[in-house]
Amino acid sequence: MKIEALDIAGAWVCRPHAHDDDRGSFLEWFRADVLAEATGRQFEVAQANHSVSRRGTVRGVHYADVPPGQAKYVYCPRGAVLDVVIDLRAGSPTFGRHAAVRLDDVDRAGVFIVEGLGHAFCALTETADLTYLVSTTYDPAVEHAINPLDPGLALPWPSDIGDLLLSDKDRSAPTLAEAESAGALPSYDASTAG
Repeated sequence: MKIEALDIAGAWVCRPHAHDDDRGSFLEWFRADVLAEATGRQFEVAQANHSVSRRGTVRGVHYADVPPGQAKYVYCPRGAVLDVVIDLRAGSPTFGRHAAVRLDDVDRAGVFIVEGLGHAFCALTETADLTYLVSTTYDPAVEHAINPLDPGLALPWPSDIGDLLLSDKDRSAPTLAEAESAGALPSYDASTAG
């Protein structure tokens, strides 16, 4: 597996090596030991999630309070998504910036993000599955959202899909500026401590 840092500190793209033959393909899409060696941190999985989305669905921008935060490893076993990591950590040198990676069932790459970063994706194919390994269990009391259509973020959603499909929660979520003004964002210092 080849792991490369993205332009946002605390985010990496993980590219597995597939073993193909006349039967099909085999790969290790997640390796905790390789991830720890490349990132310098242990990732303990507390919950695994799986979403199925139709083309044009946008999920996110989601994040959790720090502490406890929630690190994520996301992988697309079917279809294709545009996966976006957003730096929501107040005080971060890359605050408000994003990095986008295509995840699909051809290259089979994954993305790992640390606590304090925001995560969103858009389904690019008729059906797209995304599997998430996360470091903490879901707790609605500490989970938050930023509007993925916030013009201040200028996320690179595809223009050839038509109307994007969002949940009511994501559509009514505050902008990044509104969340920052309300003191609702994780701090860079708290996110990088320990």
